[in-house]
Amino acid sequence: MTIADIKSAADSRMDQSLASLKTALARVRTGRANPALLDVVQVDYYGSMVPISQVANVSLLDARTISVQPWEKGMGAKIEKAIRESDLGLNPASMGELIRVPMPMMTEERRKELTKVVRSEGENAKVAIRNLRRDANEAVKKLVKDKLASEDEQKRAEAEIQKVTDKHIAEVDHIVAAKEQDLLAV
Repeated sequence: MTIADIKSAADSRMDQSLASLKTALARVRTGRANPALLDVVQVDYYGSMVPISQVANVSLLDARTISVQPWEKGMGAKIEKAIRESDLGLNPASMGELIRVPMPMMTEERRKELTKVVRSEGENAKVAIRNLRRDANEAVKKLVKDKLASEDEQKRAEAEIQKVTDKHIAEVDHIVAAKEQDLLAV
């Protein structure tokens, strides 16, 4: 493994940490409806638990309502029950074959709690990115120890790894700030 391999591996793994953060923050409910909110809900489909998106079409009716259209007639009640029993605090309503999931208004207190959750997720992502930086730096040091790279190359590589880390940490801060602004907007 070369220094370039180590840097590119660290960069791609840091990108994965960012993707993981975005996925985690998509589940944090804002005042607006988001179909990704229901991705975590599992439905009993002939004895196996599957995500709602595999048994129904999930889309937006308007800015505050998610619609769930089951592909099979008998699944409506099961989907409605699964959404109600999830810990998302949603109350679905059936309208024939269509299930409407209105997003309740959020209180100021709940918004502040959710900003703490968002900051915590952001901090977890930063810790993961810093751990990846540490692992990359240790891999470079091992190359120097094994005499496969010089100490000058090590210094350059550590500086470049730090730049990549700083770029990803700034991106985490940007994502968290955007989500907080989204949460606090009434």
